[in-house]
Amino acid sequence: MKSNVPAPLSSSSYHPPRFLRTGHSQTIFPSIFRIIHGVSYQRERIETDDDDFLDLDWLKCSPRSRSLVVLCHGLEGNSSRTYMRGMARAANQERMDALAWNYRSCSETMNRQLRFYHNGATDDLQRVLQHADRTGEYSRIVLIGFSLGGNLILNYLARHRDHLPHGLTDAVLFSVPLHLASSADALARPSNRIYMKRFLKDLKKKIVAREKQFPGRISSSGYHEIQSFRQFDDRYTAPIHGFKDAEDYWQQCSGLYALPRIPLPTLIVNAKNDPFLCPESFPDEKNIRNPLVTLLTPTNGGHCGFPRFHHKGRYWSEDIAFLFLQRPPAQ
Repeated sequence: MKSNVPAPLSSSSYHPPRFLRTGHSQTIFPSIFRIIHGVSYQRERIETDDDDFLDLDWLKCSPRSRSLVVLCHGLEGNSSRTYMRGMARAANQERMDALAWNYRSCSETMNRQLRFYHNGATDDLQRVLQHADRTGEYSRIVLIGFSLGGNLILNYLARHRDHLPHGLTDAVLFSVPLHLASSADALARPSNRIYMKRFLKDLKKKIVAREKQFPGRISSSGYHEIQSFRQFDDRYTAPIHGFKDAEDYWQQCSGLYALPRIPLPTLIVNAKNDPFLCPESFPDEKNIRNPLVTLLTPTNGGHCGFPRFHHKGRYWSEDIAFLFLQRPPAQ
Protein backbone atom coordinates (compact mmCIF):
# COMPACT_ATOMS: atom_id res chain seq x y z
CA MET A 1 0.00 0.00 0.00
CA LYS A 2 1.03 3.59 -0.48
CA SER A 3 2.89 5.02 2.51
CA ASN A 4 2.47 8.54 3.85
CA VAL A 5 5.77 8.53 5.74
CA PRO A 6 9.28 9.50 4.57
CA ALA A 7 11.56 7.00 2.82
CA PRO A 8 13.63 6.11 5.95
CA LEU A 9 10.40 4.79 7.44
CA SER A 10 10.24 1.73 5.23
CA SER A 11 9.62 -1.93 5.91
CA SER A 12 12.89 -2.81 4.16
CA SER A 13 15.00 -0.82 6.63
CA TYR A 14 14.99 -3.62 9.24
CA HIS A 15 17.62 -6.35 9.00
CA PRO A 16 17.87 -8.81 11.91
CA PRO A 17 21.16 -10.08 13.33
CA ARG A 18 22.45 -13.04 11.36
CA PHE A 19 21.96 -15.52 14.20
CA LEU A 20 18.30 -14.52 14.63
CA ARG A 21 16.69 -15.66 11.40
CA THR A 22 13.22 -16.81 12.45
CA GLY A 23 10.15 -15.11 13.87
CA HIS A 24 10.41 -17.27 16.98
CA SER A 25 14.04 -16.36 17.67
CA GLN A 26 13.35 -12.67 17.06
CA THR A 27 10.45 -12.90 19.51
CA ILE A 28 12.17 -14.84 22.28
CA PHE A 29 15.70 -13.41 22.24
CA PRO A 30 14.79 -9.87 23.42
CA SER A 31 12.57 -11.09 26.25
CA ILE A 32 15.29 -13.34 27.66
CA PHE A 33 18.61 -11.73 26.84
CA ARG A 34 18.06 -8.00 26.39
CA ILE A 35 19.13 -5.84 29.33
CA ILE A 36 17.94 -2.24 29.58
CA HIS A 37 20.14 0.08 31.63
CA GLY A 38 19.25 3.53 32.88
CA VAL A 39 15.53 3.05 33.53
CA SER A 40 14.41 3.82 37.10
CA TYR A 41 10.68 4.41 37.14
CA GLN A 42 8.87 6.57 39.64
CA ARG A 43 5.65 4.79 40.66
CA GLU A 44 2.39 6.68 41.02
CA ARG A 45 -0.91 5.04 41.98
CA ILE A 46 -4.10 6.73 40.88
CA GLU A 47 -7.56 5.87 42.18
CA THR A 48 -10.35 5.10 39.74
CA ASP A 49 -14.00 6.12 40.00
CA ASP A 50 -15.04 2.49 40.50
CA ASP A 51 -13.05 2.13 43.74
CA ASP A 52 -9.99 0.59 42.16
CA PHE A 53 -6.52 1.79 41.17
CA LEU A 54 -4.00 1.93 38.33
CA ASP A 55 -0.23 1.88 38.80
CA LEU A 56 1.65 4.33 36.59
CA ASP A 57 5.43 4.28 36.13
CA TRP A 58 7.08 7.53 35.06
CA LEU A 59 10.48 8.08 33.47
CA LYS A 60 11.04 11.81 33.24
CA CYS A 61 13.71 13.87 31.55
CA SER A 62 15.96 16.37 33.25
CA PRO A 63 15.40 19.21 32.49
CA ARG A 64 11.70 18.51 32.17
CA SER A 65 10.04 17.93 28.83
CA ARG A 66 6.79 19.32 27.45
CA SER A 67 6.22 16.11 25.45
CA LEU A 68 4.99 12.79 26.82
CA VAL A 69 4.97 9.23 25.46
CA VAL A 70 2.30 6.98 27.00
CA LEU A 71 3.22 3.30 26.67
CA CYS A 72 0.69 0.43 26.56
CA HIS A 73 1.98 -3.11 27.08
CA GLY A 74 0.82 -6.43 25.68
CA LEU A 75 -1.02 -9.45 27.06
CA GLU A 76 0.29 -10.40 30.50
CA GLY A 77 2.93 -7.70 30.22
CA ASN A 78 3.71 -4.75 32.47
CA SER A 79 5.94 -1.71 32.59
CA SER A 80 9.03 -3.83 33.30
CA ARG A 81 8.98 -5.75 30.02
CA THR A 82 12.07 -5.07 27.93
CA TYR A 83 10.10 -3.61 25.03
CA MET A 84 8.48 -1.15 27.45
CA ARG A 85 11.72 -0.19 29.20
CA GLY A 86 13.56 0.10 25.89
CA MET A 87 10.94 2.44 24.46
CA ALA A 88 10.80 4.49 27.68
CA ARG A 89 14.57 4.95 27.59
CA ALA A 90 14.46 5.90 23.90
CA ALA A 91 11.79 8.49 24.71
CA ASN A 92 14.08 10.12 27.26
CA GLN A 93 16.94 10.04 24.76
CA GLU A 94 14.64 11.97 22.42
CA ARG A 95 13.87 14.51 25.18
CA MET A 96 10.38 13.18 25.89
CA ASP A 97 8.96 12.00 29.21
CA ALA A 98 7.60 8.44 29.32
CA LEU A 99 4.60 7.06 31.19
CA ALA A 100 4.41 3.25 31.23
CA TRP A 101 1.15 2.21 32.84
CA ASN A 102 0.17 -1.21 34.17
CA TYR A 103 -3.24 -2.64 33.36
CA ARG A 104 -5.47 -3.94 36.12
CA SER A 105 -3.95 -7.11 37.63
CA CYS A 106 -0.59 -6.42 35.93
CA SER A 107 1.28 -4.59 38.69
CA GLU A 108 2.52 -6.23 41.86
CA THR A 109 -0.75 -5.77 43.75
CA MET A 110 -4.00 -7.44 42.70
CA ASN A 111 -6.76 -4.93 42.02
CA ARG A 112 -9.87 -4.55 44.17
CA GLN A 113 -12.52 -5.18 41.53
CA LEU A 114 -13.28 -8.44 39.74
CA ARG A 115 -12.63 -7.01 36.29
CA PHE A 116 -9.31 -7.52 34.52
CA TYR A 117 -8.00 -5.80 31.40
CA HIS A 118 -8.83 -6.66 27.79
CA ASN A 119 -8.47 -5.40 24.22
CA GLY A 120 -11.42 -3.05 24.55
CA ALA A 121 -10.91 -1.66 28.07
CA THR A 122 -10.57 1.89 26.78
CA ASP A 123 -11.96 3.49 29.94
CA ASP A 124 -8.72 2.86 31.82
CA LEU A 125 -6.60 4.31 29.03
CA GLN A 126 -8.87 7.34 29.09
CA ARG A 127 -8.27 7.68 32.84
CA VAL A 128 -4.51 7.55 32.36
CA LEU A 129 -4.54 10.15 29.57
CA GLN A 130 -6.84 12.47 31.46
CA HIS A 131 -4.58 12.22 34.49
CA ALA A 132 -1.50 13.08 32.41
CA ASP A 133 -3.36 15.90 30.68
CA ARG A 134 -4.56 17.40 33.97
CA THR A 135 -0.99 17.85 35.18
CA GLY A 136 -0.76 20.75 32.72
CA GLU A 137 2.87 19.83 32.04
CA TYR A 138 2.52 18.59 28.47
CA SER A 139 1.75 20.36 25.23
CA ARG A 140 2.12 17.12 23.25
CA ILE A 141 1.14 13.54 24.10
CA VAL A 142 1.71 10.48 21.90
CA LEU A 143 0.70 6.85 22.31
CA ILE A 144 2.91 3.81 21.71
CA GLY A 145 1.42 0.34 22.08
CA PHE A 146 2.52 -3.25 21.77
CA SER A 147 0.37 -6.24 20.77
CA LEU A 148 -2.83 -6.08 22.87
CA GLY A 149 -1.83 -2.51 23.76
CA GLY A 150 -1.99 -1.65 20.06
CA ASN A 151 -5.55 -2.94 19.77
CA LEU A 152 -6.45 -1.05 22.93
CA ILE A 153 -5.13 2.20 21.46
CA LEU A 154 -6.98 1.73 18.17
CA ASN A 155 -10.24 1.08 19.99
CA TYR A 156 -9.64 4.06 22.24
CA LEU A 157 -8.94 6.46 19.38
CA ALA A 158 -12.02 5.32 17.44
CA ARG A 159 -14.42 5.28 20.38
CA HIS A 160 -13.25 8.51 22.01
CA ARG A 161 -12.36 10.40 18.82
CA ASP A 162 -14.58 13.33 19.78
CA HIS A 163 -13.22 13.57 23.32
CA LEU A 164 -9.47 13.05 23.02
CA PRO A 165 -7.15 14.94 25.37
CA HIS A 166 -5.88 18.22 24.00
CA GLY A 167 -2.37 17.72 22.66
CA LEU A 168 -2.72 14.04 21.69
CA THR A 169 -1.08 14.02 18.26
CA ASP A 170 0.09 10.56 17.11
CA ALA A 171 0.15 6.83 17.77
CA VAL A 172 2.73 4.14 16.95
CA LEU A 173 1.79 0.47 17.34
CA PHE A 174 3.82 -2.72 17.07
CA SER A 175 2.83 -6.36 16.54
CA VAL A 176 -0.91 -5.70 16.65
CA PRO A 177 -3.29 -8.69 16.35
CA LEU A 178 -5.78 -6.60 14.41
CA HIS A 179 -8.16 -9.52 13.99
CA LEU A 180 -8.47 -11.26 17.35
CA ALA A 181 -10.23 -14.41 16.18
CA SER A 182 -7.53 -15.26 13.65
CA SER A 183 -4.76 -14.46 16.13
CA ALA A 184 -6.39 -16.74 18.71
CA ASP A 185 -6.38 -19.46 16.08
CA ALA A 186 -2.73 -18.73 15.28
CA LEU A 187 -1.70 -19.10 18.92
CA ALA A 188 -3.56 -22.41 19.10
CA ARG A 189 -1.25 -23.91 16.47
CA PRO A 190 1.16 -26.62 17.68
CA SER A 191 4.10 -24.43 16.61
CA ASN A 192 2.98 -21.78 19.13
CA ARG A 193 2.37 -24.16 22.04
CA ILE A 194 5.23 -22.63 24.05
CA TYR A 195 3.57 -19.21 24.03
CA MET A 196 0.07 -20.52 24.74
CA LYS A 197 1.22 -22.56 27.72
CA ARG A 198 3.04 -19.57 29.18
CA PHE A 199 0.07 -17.25 28.76
CA LEU A 200 -2.37 -19.73 30.29
CA LYS A 201 0.00 -20.46 33.18
CA ASP A 202 0.34 -16.75 34.00
CA LEU A 203 -3.40 -16.17 33.67
CA LYS A 204 -4.17 -19.10 35.97
CA LYS A 205 -2.30 -17.40 38.82
CA LYS A 206 -4.61 -14.43 38.47
CA ILE A 207 -7.74 -16.56 38.27
CA VAL A 208 -6.72 -18.35 41.48
CA ALA A 209 -6.03 -15.02 43.21
CA ARG A 210 -9.39 -13.65 42.06
CA GLU A 211 -11.12 -16.81 43.28
CA LYS A 212 -9.82 -16.08 46.79
CA GLN A 213 -10.98 -12.46 46.54
CA PHE A 214 -14.38 -13.25 45.06
CA PRO A 215 -15.48 -16.73 46.16
CA GLY A 216 -18.54 -17.87 44.29
CA ARG A 217 -18.09 -15.30 41.51
CA ILE A 218 -15.12 -16.86 39.74
CA SER A 219 -13.67 -20.36 39.86
CA SER A 220 -10.45 -22.04 38.82
CA SER A 221 -12.04 -25.48 38.92
CA GLY A 222 -11.30 -27.36 35.71
CA TYR A 223 -8.83 -24.72 34.53
CA HIS A 224 -6.49 -27.49 33.34
CA GLU A 225 -8.99 -28.25 30.59
CA ILE A 226 -8.43 -24.81 29.00
CA GLN A 227 -6.02 -25.15 26.09
CA SER A 228 -6.80 -22.07 23.98
CA PHE A 229 -7.80 -18.43 24.14
CA ARG A 230 -11.19 -19.36 22.76
CA GLN A 231 -11.82 -21.44 25.85
CA PHE A 232 -10.30 -18.86 28.21
CA ASP A 233 -12.21 -15.92 26.73
CA ASP A 234 -15.47 -17.91 26.66
CA ARG A 235 -15.13 -18.81 30.33
CA TYR A 236 -13.57 -15.66 31.80
CA THR A 237 -12.96 -12.60 29.61
CA ALA A 238 -16.38 -12.46 27.97
CA PRO A 239 -18.71 -12.97 30.97
CA ILE A 240 -16.64 -10.86 33.37
CA HIS A 241 -16.59 -7.89 31.00
CA GLY A 242 -20.09 -7.99 29.56
CA PHE A 243 -19.58 -9.85 26.28
CA LYS A 244 -21.80 -12.71 25.12
CA ASP A 245 -18.90 -15.05 24.35
CA ALA A 246 -15.38 -15.08 22.90
CA GLU A 247 -16.62 -14.42 19.37
CA ASP A 248 -18.60 -11.38 20.54
CA TYR A 249 -15.58 -10.07 22.45
CA TRP A 250 -13.26 -10.55 19.49
CA GLN A 251 -15.69 -8.94 17.07
CA GLN A 252 -16.20 -5.86 19.24
CA CYS A 253 -12.55 -5.39 20.18
CA SER A 254 -10.54 -6.20 17.04
CA GLY A 255 -8.62 -3.09 16.04
CA LEU A 256 -9.13 -3.90 12.37
CA TYR A 257 -12.67 -2.55 12.53
CA ALA A 258 -11.54 0.68 14.20
CA LEU A 259 -9.07 1.67 11.48
CA PRO A 260 -11.45 3.76 9.31
CA ARG A 261 -12.33 5.91 12.34
CA ILE A 262 -8.83 6.70 13.61
CA PRO A 263 -8.64 10.53 13.83
CA LEU A 264 -4.87 11.14 14.01
CA PRO A 265 -1.67 9.95 12.31
CA THR A 266 -1.03 6.34 13.30
CA LEU A 267 1.78 3.97 12.33
CA ILE A 268 1.25 0.20 12.65
CA VAL A 269 4.29 -2.08 12.31
CA ASN A 270 3.49 -5.80 11.90
CA ALA A 271 6.27 -8.18 10.93
CA LYS A 272 5.40 -10.79 8.33
CA ASN A 273 7.11 -13.50 10.38
CA ASP A 274 5.25 -12.64 13.60
CA PRO A 275 4.11 -16.05 14.93
CA PHE A 276 1.05 -14.48 16.60
CA LEU A 277 -0.43 -12.94 13.45
CA CYS A 278 -2.51 -14.21 10.53
CA PRO A 279 -3.18 -12.55 7.14
CA GLU A 280 -6.11 -10.60 8.59
CA SER A 281 -3.60 -8.50 10.57
CA PHE A 282 -2.08 -7.22 7.32
CA PRO A 283 -4.96 -5.26 5.73
CA ASP A 284 -4.46 -3.44 2.46
CA GLU A 285 -5.28 0.19 1.76
CA LYS A 286 -8.81 -0.71 0.64
CA ASN A 287 -9.58 -2.30 4.00
CA ILE A 288 -7.89 0.39 6.08
CA ARG A 289 -9.81 3.19 4.30
CA ASN A 290 -8.00 5.91 6.22
CA PRO A 291 -5.11 8.05 4.91
CA LEU A 292 -4.05 8.77 8.50
CA VAL A 293 -3.16 5.12 9.09
CA THR A 294 0.10 3.67 7.73
CA LEU A 295 0.93 -0.04 7.90
CA LEU A 296 4.55 -1.19 7.65
CA THR A 297 5.14 -4.91 7.16
CA PRO A 298 8.84 -5.75 7.45
CA THR A 299 9.77 -9.31 6.52
CA ASN A 300 11.40 -9.85 9.91
CA GLY A 301 10.86 -8.72 13.46
CA GLY A 302 8.90 -11.43 15.26
CA HIS A 303 6.40 -10.41 17.92
CA CYS A 304 7.40 -7.26 19.85
CA GLY A 305 10.96 -8.09 18.86
CA PHE A 306 12.87 -6.24 16.11
CA PRO A 307 16.24 -6.90 17.79
CA ARG A 308 19.26 -5.01 16.55
CA PHE A 309 22.68 -4.22 17.94
CA HIS A 310 23.27 -0.49 17.94
CA HIS A 311 25.73 1.85 19.62
CA LYS A 312 22.92 3.37 21.69
CA GLY A 313 21.51 -0.03 22.59
CA ARG A 314 18.32 0.79 20.71
CA TYR A 315 16.24 -1.68 18.75
CA TRP A 316 14.87 -0.93 15.29
CA SER A 317 11.36 -0.50 16.69
CA GLU A 318 12.54 2.34 18.93
CA ASP A 319 14.25 4.19 16.09
CA ILE A 320 11.32 3.72 13.70
CA ALA A 321 8.87 5.02 16.32
CA PHE A 322 10.70 8.29 16.82
CA LEU A 323 11.43 8.72 13.14
CA PHE A 324 7.67 8.68 12.66
CA LEU A 325 6.98 10.98 15.60
CA GLN A 326 9.60 13.48 14.42
CA ARG A 327 8.72 13.37 10.71
CA PRO A 328 8.35 16.76 8.99
CA PRO A 329 4.82 18.15 8.57
CA ALA A 330 2.90 16.92 5.52
CA GLN A 331 3.09 19.29 2.59
